[in-house]
Amino acid sequence: MSFKKIFNGWLAIVPVLVCYLFFFIAPVVFVFYEPLQAPVATFNRMLSDSYLLSSITGSIVLSVMASFASLVVALFISFHLSRCSDTTRQFFSILISLPLVFSGLIVAYGFILVFGRAGFVTQLLGQVGFSDQYIGNIIFTPIGLGMAYCYYLIPRAVFILLPVFQSFDWRQIDVSKSFGATTLQSYRFILFPQVLPAMITSLCVMCSVALGAYGTALALSGTQLNILPLVLYSKISDGGTDFPVVGMLSIVLIALCLTFTFISDYLTRKYDYK
Repeated sequence: MSFKKIFNGWLAIVPVLVCYLFFFIAPVVFVFYEPLQAPVATFNRMLSDSYLLSSITGSIVLSVMASFASLVVALFISFHLSRCSDTTRQFFSILISLPLVFSGLIVAYGFILVFGRAGFVTQLLGQVGFSDQYIGNIIFTPIGLGMAYCYYLIPRAVFILLPVFQSFDWRQIDVSKSFGATTLQSYRFILFPQVLPAMITSLCVMCSVALGAYGTALALSGTQLNILPLVLYSKISDGGTDFPVVGMLSIVLIALCLTFTFISDYLTRKYDYK
């Protein structure tokens, strides 16, 4: 290969490298710089603040619960779409992908318009005897935030699970039944092991997305909910000066997301029977 071709090849990726350097590497370095100047003292200050610790716990619980709920719904959707015709599957796949187009703020405002204190669903439920005030306040609680998370977590899980269901040979189920297995046994011992790696992957991906979700939570609750992204926002926007602790919280958030990624990789390799 001539020097000119090598030079042209590198020249083509220079804009990508520059963007990667200035918009990813540089911010990460600046985030890490403050807390790692005195890591032990900064970490101890973070541990001594019970509010910060509870925000980490709250984020993990909320992300895991929303991800599990989304996974259950996505399993049924993926199973049904895998048995549909190509035209029907393509049509519903487009509809399911729409939540991924909207930003977190738009999703939050949509839920407020539908489930808020003056929302369409709230008004309908009020007509049949439910409390408008109670129903309208749910969307601003952790339960409501979990519902909003599920709205854009479910499509992510569906698009991970659907190819697995499509590639599954359903004749295996018929053969197992011909040997006397029940429907439940056939799904438990034949289908489930083949879907499990994709389930683990989708669950970990959704947990990582939910952990870092910011716009939806901010629009629904301001800074009233004690979760990690909102704590980071409040400490930066409210004139806080303890940037080392903010940086340490950012490192914790990155570490949690990476942990879910590593768990996904390990368990997928462990339970991949193919």
